[in-house]
Amino acid sequence: MIVPQLRNLLKVRCGVLTVEIEHVDVATLEKLEKEGVDCQPKAATVRIIQDKYLQKVHFSRHGIPLPEFMQIDDLESAKRAGDLYGYPLMLKSRRLAYDGRGNAVAKSEVDLSSAVAALGGFDRGLYVEKWAPFIKELAVIVARGRDNSILCYPVVETIHKESICHIVKAPANVPWKVKKLATDVAHKAISSLEGAGVFAVELFLTSDGQILLNEVAPRPHNSGHHTIESCYTSQYEQHLRAVVGLPLGDPSMKTPASIMYNLLGEDDGEPGFHLAHQLIGRALNIQGASVHWYDKSEMRKQRKMGHITIVGPSLGIVEARLDSMLKEEDSASQSGVLPRVGIIMGSDSDLPIMKEAARILNMFNVPNEVRIISAHRTPDMMFSYASSARDRGVQLIIAGAGGAAHLPGMVASLTPLPVIGVPVRLSTLDGMDSLLSIVQMPRGVPVATVAINNATNAGLLAVRMLGISDPDLWIRMTQYQEDTRDEVMKKAEKLQRDGWESYLNP
Repeated sequence: MIVPQLRNLLKVRCGVLTVEIEHVDVATLEKLEKEGVDCQPKAATVRIIQDKYLQKVHFSRHGIPLPEFMQIDDLESAKRAGDLYGYPLMLKSRRLAYDGRGNAVAKSEVDLSSAVAALGGFDRGLYVEKWAPFIKELAVIVARGRDNSILCYPVVETIHKESICHIVKAPANVPWKVKKLATDVAHKAISSLEGAGVFAVELFLTSDGQILLNEVAPRPHNSGHHTIESCYTSQYEQHLRAVVGLPLGDPSMKTPASIMYNLLGEDDGEPGFHLAHQLIGRALNIQGASVHWYDKSEMRKQRKMGHITIVGPSLGIVEARLDSMLKEEDSASQSGVLPRVGIIMGSDSDLPIMKEAARILNMFNVPNEVRIISAHRTPDMMFSYASSARDRGVQLIIAGAGGAAHLPGMVASLTPLPVIGVPVRLSTLDGMDSLLSIVQMPRGVPVATVAINNATNAGLLAVRMLGISDPDLWIRMTQYQEDTRDEVMKKAEKLQRDGWESYLNP
């Protein structure tokens, strides 16, 4: 209970009152609201969310997809729930449950009594949920402004260890349709509540493509810690913007991929601190890693002591960096320069032409790789290369091919990365067959192209495309154009000054 003096202080000096966790005295929040204190999110929202059963009832009434659920008051009602929903059966505490606490699984009817006991008995207030056969756990951070405007952060995948969030991958590696559905469910859920702030919406993705809401937290959340480094507006700044009435910030990611790794206590006391500090030491050698240590005085097993966020050009790369950190590998193996452009060709006979693309990219310091991959002779290798390119950090592919020129189109059909085709001149048809093959790709499989044998222009086009989001390349390309212009001007001046005979016979 808040004493009268503190209540008066809140009314006089507090502009907005918000919460860092939903497990608060909501009755006092309601009194403060009646006395004029601005609470965000609203006390009514906190009351709904802090009781997980009421939360489920609320979202059910608003048409949000949920696992089936029911309240239980005694062992008989628990058995009826088991008969109705089957086993395994999820039992949950209605209140004071987070980080895996307050959940118990009954694998059969004989487990019900022990599951109830593990949760503190029926007097604690329990309910059950039908087991959700999920294949992934997803989450969406949703920001709601005082004007009821709503912005959603990219969908993330959460991986749990003993029911505690362990790893968050951003963005989630799921199809766009799944991301859209997850975002829509999260948006609809938060639209049904009152008040401003940041909300975390935890979701289940089932094997048949359904999205089911698990639960909501009315605050910045573990699934949004990555936003500090990976998004234009962190969830913490966003929460402050929302509750005080400032415009909501851009929630989009400013880096292609991010992983958040929770530093959970591996042992109690000093041994646990020692292990955590060893891991932090390795993290500080990982490219793109940021360490957040919470400076808690007591170390316990599975206690959240901090987190490490790793950002990078693709999810595959940041996952590899995380693996390197966890496996105590030499971080030097992760410090090598990764290719941004892949240069591929069907035969080494194309190399004299395709090397010019590599020469241009090297001139602009664009990391690249050169590979022989045949659409006809090594189709499995082509499939593997195209489907894995983005995860390895490749942003663009230059494919050289002669004759029927299948390689550019086949690769373009296997990856969403842009593909530039280089028609290579063969001994017959003078390369026109290659050019016409590349420009006649079926609708839906776009391949850019350049003149026959002109891998130089393919390299320059690649630099220009990368330069759209790379200021350094943009400036260097501008300088290249100026240098080219100056070179032409010098030749023109020399010709005008010396005459054509002297120009041709220096």
